[in-house]
Amino acid sequence: MLTMTLGGLRTRWITLVGTFVALGLGVALIATMCLALASTLDAPKRVPERFAAAPVVVRGADTLTVPVRRGPDTEEVSAPLAHPRPVPPELVRRLGRLGPVTPDRTFPLLSGALPQGTVGHPWSAAAFTPYRLASGRAPERAGEVVVAGAGVKVGDRIGIRTASEYRTRIVVGTVPRSAFESAVFFTDGEAARISSRIDAVVVRAPAAEVREAVAGTPGVRVLTGADRRRADPDPDRDSRALLTVNALLGTAAGVTGFVSVFVVASTFAFAVAQRRREFGLLRMAGAAPGQLRRVVFAEAAVVGVLASAAGCALGTWGAPWLARRLVEGGVAPPWFTIGDHFWPLPVAFWTGLLVALAGVWAAALRAGRVEPAEALREAAVDSRTMPLARRLLGAGLLLAGVAVLGWTLADDPGELLKRKTYTTEPMVLITAVGLLAPLLVRPLVRALGRLPARLPGATGMLARESASAGVRRTASVAAPVLITVALTGSLMGAAATVSEAKAAELRAHTRADFVVTPGAGAEGLSAGAVRRVSEVPGALTSASATTAVFARDGESALVESAARAVDPARLEAVGRLPVVSGSVRDLDDRGIVVNEEWERPTVGRQVAVWLGDGRKTTLRIVAVLRTGTGDNGAYVTWGNARGATVDRIEVRLRPGADAAAVARGLRAAVRSEGGRVLTPDVWVAEVHPRTSPQTRLGLLVVVGIALVYAGIALVGTLIMATSDRIPELTALRLAGGTTFQVLRAVAAEAVLTVAVGAVLGAAVAGVQLLGLWSALGRLSVPATTMPAVPWGALGAAVAACALLAVVSSVLPAWCALRPRLASRR
Repeated sequence: MLTMTLGGLRTRWITLVGTFVALGLGVALIATMCLALASTLDAPKRVPERFAAAPVVVRGADTLTVPVRRGPDTEEVSAPLAHPRPVPPELVRRLGRLGPVTPDRTFPLLSGALPQGTVGHPWSAAAFTPYRLASGRAPERAGEVVVAGAGVKVGDRIGIRTASEYRTRIVVGTVPRSAFESAVFFTDGEAARISSRIDAVVVRAPAAEVREAVAGTPGVRVLTGADRRRADPDPDRDSRALLTVNALLGTAAGVTGFVSVFVVASTFAFAVAQRRREFGLLRMAGAAPGQLRRVVFAEAAVVGVLASAAGCALGTWGAPWLARRLVEGGVAPPWFTIGDHFWPLPVAFWTGLLVALAGVWAAALRAGRVEPAEALREAAVDSRTMPLARRLLGAGLLLAGVAVLGWTLADDPGELLKRKTYTTEPMVLITAVGLLAPLLVRPLVRALGRLPARLPGATGMLARESASAGVRRTASVAAPVLITVALTGSLMGAAATVSEAKAAELRAHTRADFVVTPGAGAEGLSAGAVRRVSEVPGALTSASATTAVFARDGESALVESAARAVDPARLEAVGRLPVVSGSVRDLDDRGIVVNEEWERPTVGRQVAVWLGDGRKTTLRIVAVLRTGTGDNGAYVTWGNARGATVDRIEVRLRPGADAAAVARGLRAAVRSEGGRVLTPDVWVAEVHPRTSPQTRLGLLVVVGIALVYAGIALVGTLIMATSDRIPELTALRLAGGTTFQVLRAVAAEAVLTVAVGAVLGAAVAGVQLLGLWSALGRLSVPATTMPAVPWGALGAAVAACALLAVVSSVLPAWCALRPRLASRR
């Protein structure tokens, strides 16, 4: 047995190279994704930064903690508040009796001389931070500032815009810039004038006394030791950034794992099918079916072990490369690296070995069952290439995929718009079509090759007849093309379709002629700007702000819903919400507008909710909105959104108003704050761009790597197929065909095979996109007349496959047909 196995490996090394490369790359992809995924499971442990030298910090609550039932036990779940609470001034005065207190205020700033996202603080709070004067002195009067880094020097005058004013200030000192923020320090008096909100208080007193003093004051926390990190800017930024990377890599790992299994199984099946003549001869020589199966399994095990080991080694190099690309593309945080994890490598190794054995299992069983004479008869032309079990499995998967798509479309169409759904659903259809490919190849070849076969010369006819006769070969070569086209069309088309639907839905929900938004880097518009906008002649305005509401989903979960704070009367005049029942006009401080995703969304029902600042209240549902694409959130009044800042003003022209004059008035109203006046189309394009750079990179990671692997597998499969056809090509040459004619026929067959795979892949992508488009119709979402088909990406994928196919088939054939080699044969 061992002798036969080693002999087979030695004599059929060209065929085994293709399977080795396919499996090795598949294991490398799995190892790369698993190593990167493992590195996203734990955020780095960080020490307190902002108040590293503070003994005790009292801070307003920034999270909501609610008990929920998990099985027989009760657990507490937390969610970040949309509007963290300030520290009450009366509490600051009470804490001052225990010892010295230093209030800290944080407010956004805008300046052309400072980085975007710069914030202001009172200088007294710098004593408890890493900031120390590097040059100059502390600010002593209004108009003087100390700047952290930013390339300015003492004596410079810089213009700084706060929420209420724009003033030129003198830099009197500089401090080294920190890693966690870009800061500017003012005198304590000027900081209090700019922002009356106290975000944190440093108390120099025993922690026990401080906790006793704040007992009974809701919405504040006492932080000591490592807990002082909760006072850092965005303390959960590391965990939140890793969640995004984790979701991306999880999707990529699923897609690449599926592609690896699909292509490797197809490649192994074709490699075994190529050896039918050899198996027939062995059967005639007396080999038992069990012996053939053991030989095939042994060869697969040897190749699987070697390829898996090579793939793991390649994956240890690929994971750091992938991490660098994610950081450079802005998907992962700058500190993201591949950690020291070992478990992904054994997982990838054993996965590769199991895939190798599973991929060869069906073909080995079929090879062991055939009779010697039958095997020899089938060596020339493929026939009965579809065993009953494969037909039933393929048909069952196809029916299951279509049935699940139809059921989801009828029961919960919104599910089809989610990324995890439109990423995984095509896999079932791809597998089904791949299993049924030998049954579909011959009629497709006949149909696609009809016109080339009628052209002058024998090239088109030879290509069609050869592809039709070698069904197994054609199906195996078409498999990578099938998965390339299907994934490109499904994933990129679905993402673009959903994005366009969201944009169309947002545009349909407003009657505004202009939309006023804050300037780049600003959190919102000041009350003065909102007042000035509302006073522009001919403008009917509706100001709103982003907030959130929290509600229990049953007893086991806390659900956060995005919400907007609005004036109901103005919203009714400027907005156009998709109301299913009730009326937005009835919204008041005791009411709420929800969507159909809420638990029991019935008008008049009382619901217990927590508001964006953590307050618990009971509100009455006054209107229910369609779910749509999932962006139709809740609406509350300004009284239920304390701390919310206006971030959007929709403006509608009054009857007879001049649009140009209103636009000039709006720009003048927000010019001092850097606000922008946009048309609705421009605003929608900014809120829902067709493809952001991060989304584009995410699609590249999910689709691109898998498609590159499929392309390499296509090359390997074609080299295997062409090497097995050397006697056939030599016979054509000896029958009178020139080398150029034979190579042209080989190239034409390669292009025809790619066309077959492209048609099968397009069918899968078409079913997926039509299902998604139908879901948008069921959800009454304003959409384009047809799904967004990524024609450019599909054309590039098919062209790349065709080029690879031609080169990978013609080059080995040319080497085999050179006169010197042909004469030796």
